Amino acid sequence: MESGWNVKHMVNLIVNSKAYRLSSLENERLRVRDPENRLIARQSRFRLEAEFIRDNALAVSGLLVKKIGGPSVKPYQPGGYWENLNFPRRTYKADSGSDQYRRGIYTHWQRQFLHPALLAFDAPSREECTANRPRSNTPLAALVLLNDPTQIEAARAMAQKTFTNPTLKDDESKIRSMFLRVLSRPALGSELEGLKQLLEKHREEFSKDPKSANELVSIGQDPAPENIDQPELAPWISVARVLLNLHETITRN
Repeated sequence: MESGWNVKHMVNLIVNSKAYRLSSLENERLRVRDPENRLIARQSRFRLEAEFIRDNALAVSGLLVKKIGGPSVKPYQPGGYWENLNFPRRTYKADSGSDQYRRGIYTHWQRQFLHPALLAFDAPSREECTANRPRSNTPLAALVLLNDPTQIEAARAMAQKTFTNPTLKDDESKIRSMFLRVLSRPALGSELEGLKQLLEKHREEFSKDPKSANELVSIGQDPAPENIDQPELAPWISVARVLLNLHETITRN
């Protein structure tokens, strides 16, 4: 009331409060004494909403365009997805340029034919009001994170920045940098070792199959520099894709 019912002021108070900034991790003592978290001794944990998952990938990769307002935009979408639409003459053409990297809130919303990447993460069809979105966990969601061109392009952009950063001298420093960028915390020893093994495995595979490396690097409209070693960049894209697909990455802790 003292702020004149200013909503932004109220949101600022909430997100800066001690209770809101608590970790969602719980210990045995809290689990026994307050299993339902009625005392707000820990933060709640839930998966990000569909639009935020896309925005997060674009943000950590440096591709996100923060422009506010304007008409809706059309991200990459599987070909033929609109074939059964009741409007046979309506076609879907993905936008180019900066519009491809706008926030998810500006994505074109076609009733009954919701964008597949949003549909996989329970975005509503907007045919009716939705007070609370459901949250499901399906294999389709993981497949979207691994194979959606937006996710792959975001992974490539992040991998490319890391790979070409002259201050990162070795594989370990590059992996640590990417991990910190995506998860906002340092990598544990076991996590670092697992990513090193993944990098070496894919480095060996792509060195034997440069065609697959070139195909992976070429996904998306933002081209990689011609002078970059694509078979060497490709395994770093694999590491970035794994990081973007982690449960911790798409979950608010």
